[in-house]
Amino acid sequence: MTRSTAQHRAQSAAAASPDPVAAAAAAATVDLGVEVCGIRFPNPVWTAAGPPVRDGAALLACAEGGAGGLVTKTISRTAAEPTTPNMAEISHGFLNAELWSELPPERWIEREYAITREAGLPVVVSMGYTAEDIAELAPRVRPFADALELSTHYIGEDAGPMIAAIKAAKAAVDVPVFVKLSPLGREMARAAEQAQAAGADAIVAINSFGPCLAIDIESALPQIGGPDGYGWLSGPALKPLAVRCVHDVASAVDIPVIGCGGVSRGTDAVEHLMAGAVAVQVCTAAILRGPGVFGRIATEMASWLAKHGYASPAEVTGLAVRRVVSRPEAPPMLDLSLCNGCGLCEMSCGPDAIHVVEGKAVLDEERCELCGLCVSRCRPGALLWAAPA
Repeated sequence: MTRSTAQHRAQSAAAASPDPVAAAAAAATVDLGVEVCGIRFPNPVWTAAGPPVRDGAALLACAEGGAGGLVTKTISRTAAEPTTPNMAEISHGFLNAELWSELPPERWIEREYAITREAGLPVVVSMGYTAEDIAELAPRVRPFADALELSTHYIGEDAGPMIAAIKAAKAAVDVPVFVKLSPLGREMARAAEQAQAAGADAIVAINSFGPCLAIDIESALPQIGGPDGYGWLSGPALKPLAVRCVHDVASAVDIPVIGCGGVSRGTDAVEHLMAGAVAVQVCTAAILRGPGVFGRIATEMASWLAKHGYASPAEVTGLAVRRVVSRPEAPPMLDLSLCNGCGLCEMSCGPDAIHVVEGKAVLDEERCELCGLCVSRCRPGALLWAAPA
């Protein structure tokens, strides 16, 4: 049996043959502005602490490239001395052995933060790591900061150091304090609850994941330097983990969540928002594609929202958190008008329930086991699950 919906057909056809003029006009109907902890951002696509924001000039380039908020590179009481090489693109992802800013905090306070403020965007100053570090640095950066972001990359299951850092920040400044959680050795929902109880105003999820290892098979050497060659994973490969963590955190706390991990397209940002984020941060995509990626992601998000009838990011935030997950009770719908006969569904169907006959897929519903692989592999969108009632 073949089932289809007019809405799905219209959306899939629009995606397959986009009209740039129509897409731009539709995107213009969307208000991308978001308010987080009382701070108004022109769009929810922000920088993340990392190489693309290495100094004030780089942050200005990100602002010109369309970023809606500027998160600065993490500082601590001394400048970092990272190993070399410390970055490598890998299949479906990215590895880094970066640390915090290579510039001393005095350089940021005397020069780089003032340059960053010239962009006219909200500035979130990232810092780490101990309560003592925060107590010393937070008052000094306050004149430049609309908010602070505390990095907890090296904190595991013991929440004590994180709680102490949050309390130090809250005692030192009168701006919102965001806490960036790492997925290393901790239960994310519990860590978020502990951060909120300590006074955190928002959660950023997540930092990179690791340690990981990639080897250059021509030299048999790790692609990252250092004594063990370990690096931390980011980029597209990290997105499913990041989205799960955002969902866990958003389900556990009632303070804003900012998604970070694997955002390189507008639809990646939408996915984070549906998991519960109010905004997203971008790092790896900016390393690989330049600072203009922020504006492209924001524009793609606006186009998707307009195409699906949403007027703002807030209208999709948390949709997946509120929706009850249910097992499909019937095989996927098959829209033959969109099927191009590519055969990917047939190739991967273990139960042998789908075949391409005369250039179109034919689904045997009796053999279908509802695994869903064909839906995820169908490039033109001819296969889809029925929308929940």
